[in-house]
Amino acid sequence: MLRNWIKIAFTNYKRNWISTMINLLGLIIGFTVFILVFLNWQDEKSYENWVPGGENIYLVENNNAIFGNMSVSSYPELHVSKEKFSEIEDYTIAGLWQSNYKLIYKDRSAYAKEADAIDSYFEFFPHEAIAGSFKNAISDESKIALSEKTAKSLFGAEYKNCIGKIVKKDSDDKSYVVTVVYKYTDKNSVFKSDYIIRTRGLNNSTNWTNYSYIGFFKVKPGTDIKNLEKKLTDQMTVEEKKNSEKYGEEYNEKEKTIISLVPLNNMKLDAKSEGIEKGDKKTILILLGLSILILTLSGINLINLKTAQASQRAKEIGVRKAIGGSRFGVVLQFLFENAIICIVAYLLSFVLIEFLLPSYNKFLGKEMSMANTNVFVYSALLLILFIFLSGIIPALYLSNFRPVNTLKGNFSRSKHGVWLRNSILTLQLIISSFFIICSFIIHSQVQYMLDKDLGFNGNQVVQIDFKKTDYRDNYNYKKYLRLKSEISKISGVQDITGSVLSLGGGVRNSSSVKNAMDTTKSINNVGNGGIDYNYFQFYKIKFASGKNLDIRKASDTISGVVANETFVKMMGWNNQQALGQEVYPGWDSKKKYKILGVVKDFYVTGVDKPITPILFYNYDRTYIKNSLTSLQIKLSGNDINGTLKRIEEFWNTKAEPGYPFEYTFIDKAFARTYAKYEKQKLLFSILNSVVLVVALLGLFALSSLMIDQKLKDVAIKKTLGASDSNLIRDLTKKYLWLAALAVLLSIPFSYYFMNEWLKEFAYRIEMPWWPYVLSFIILLLLTFLVVSIKAYRATKVELVKYLKYE
Repeated sequence: MLRNWIKIAFTNYKRNWISTMINLLGLIIGFTVFILVFLNWQDEKSYENWVPGGENIYLVENNNAIFGNMSVSSYPELHVSKEKFSEIEDYTIAGLWQSNYKLIYKDRSAYAKEADAIDSYFEFFPHEAIAGSFKNAISDESKIALSEKTAKSLFGAEYKNCIGKIVKKDSDDKSYVVTVVYKYTDKNSVFKSDYIIRTRGLNNSTNWTNYSYIGFFKVKPGTDIKNLEKKLTDQMTVEEKKNSEKYGEEYNEKEKTIISLVPLNNMKLDAKSEGIEKGDKKTILILLGLSILILTLSGINLINLKTAQASQRAKEIGVRKAIGGSRFGVVLQFLFENAIICIVAYLLSFVLIEFLLPSYNKFLGKEMSMANTNVFVYSALLLILFIFLSGIIPALYLSNFRPVNTLKGNFSRSKHGVWLRNSILTLQLIISSFFIICSFIIHSQVQYMLDKDLGFNGNQVVQIDFKKTDYRDNYNYKKYLRLKSEISKISGVQDITGSVLSLGGGVRNSSSVKNAMDTTKSINNVGNGGIDYNYFQFYKIKFASGKNLDIRKASDTISGVVANETFVKMMGWNNQQALGQEVYPGWDSKKKYKILGVVKDFYVTGVDKPITPILFYNYDRTYIKNSLTSLQIKLSGNDINGTLKRIEEFWNTKAEPGYPFEYTFIDKAFARTYAKYEKQKLLFSILNSVVLVVALLGLFALSSLMIDQKLKDVAIKKTLGASDSNLIRDLTKKYLWLAALAVLLSIPFSYYFMNEWLKEFAYRIEMPWWPYVLSFIILLLLTFLVVSIKAYRATKVELVKYLKYE
């Protein structure tokens, strides 16, 4: 029986080879797209799966109206909670804000990524010890744990014998004793620092609102996490009220801190705060859903073409039933035939994936491979489900034919069959229209961001961040002044400025600011914009009112500030009213600062984020001057590469010898802020093309089969004098109506989906009307072109061939 089924299956595949190839191509594309997207999803979900007992470890997140979502906690919040709540077995601190510093041992050095932690870190996240012991490895601030890579750089072949030796950190000249050499996991993880030292200042950290440490709790199995979150939040509220009383302030219930616990295994995708490496869960889920839609399209093609071929299989089914064949046996046969083509397509999709994977990895910046058991298991389960769902509908439809009717040839006028094909084809066109509309809207939003005026001129400006920093004795401030003076003499350098702001990177520190005339009015998270005197001229930032800080006037530099328009609006003033107003900044709350000017808003973080309120101070007269750890250099357009080489030579010999020379063009830094959305635009364009190809191929195959069944009607009409144009119109009319209906039905889905997507943008386009109209035109045009090809060929039918029996 099985052998007979195989022979029948391949006979039908050969007879309908065009439909077979279209089905095969559609399925290969569908499986390939789904598996590639699913592979990325699995890669993101695999972070920290290597940690034993990771299901009971949680990242502590704090959220309040002042600072928003934070991945940091206060030390008392972590330490006291562990002592107070029995559900918490232990806690640890893990510094994931990893900066690079130079470590030195004799004549060797290593520029390495630092993390800070406490001893329990190695119990939470057990690395492999190559030499030494994790016990008390970072029990005080004089000890250091080195990764195998860093130890090799510093000690060479003798790196396993480095325990007890002294290494020096160049930035603060502090010496450390090596206690352990570890090997971090080769699996996906954010815990891959080059060396680890003790977190500083814990003994003196008693303020419950000093959010400075990335903390994790290990809880007992079976703990009610929601209940524990409530306990932690209630505890924090009590401490915040005590803090307000201590400083004579009224506690604001709206600013209370809410504590959330994020499972370690889901941290990469579910963490809300910006302090740790995060994946883009929303985008990945959208792409996963869209890949399933594409696979659904492939299944629709399969179903439609199988049901459309009913006339070719009807007599076969009738004969089998007439001689005693059961309906169940017929269903099994058609499911088997469906399984053959699905399995072949599934296996061929892996060949295509191996070919595409290097480019896919490069596009996503990853190193994924097919050595992932979950991908095979879940895709195989999907294959089984797909075989059943895409096979059962045509199988039941075909097996339902009555032997008497089919053997008489009365099978092609089934209203149920026509309704089924039309419904499935409409669904296919709805999906196509949905993709066309969404692609146009995504393209418009991304282009809107690309074209948006940033509010400053960053052309030919490079930023060089200091690799060696030291916050003692105004080291960074003095270094900035020296380098600014010396680099300005290099040929090709037009101008130099500095700021604690990082254009394209965001505001580095912020505070709450109160209105001096009415201290009940305040704004949280106001950026502290310490700037050099020429900052606004350097970037050609325009003033809306008032003036710049005058370096020649002590009153301007000591107690004067410039505000941006967002700050002024949030205070309830207009640009003129703001001039002369006085404020208390949170970092210097006992001193009044007078607003001397208002600059027009410009973007600091990126055009997808709202512009934050900022007050600009003269960097020289404030505590933030030592946070000035970069130079922004404007280059002459005549010889940019030559100028950069001269700066590099100076940097490597006189500025920071022994450190890598790295720079960033400001315009490229901003480009990175919306790179994610450019990738989304490209991915959606690719998926849109795939959808149209699959849908139109299916439409062509289906219309070909249906028109072939009408060739006798065409021959009769031609004999009676019908013109070719009238025949083409009659043959295509039904499909054009279905395409028009599909566009109308796709509009509410695409509108809702795109409106939700646009909500994540602080500055967005208004929902345009033209993508819907253009989708209508494009889909009707493509439908007409695809169907009319076969319709035109049908008008050239040989009349004698189809009328000789009439």
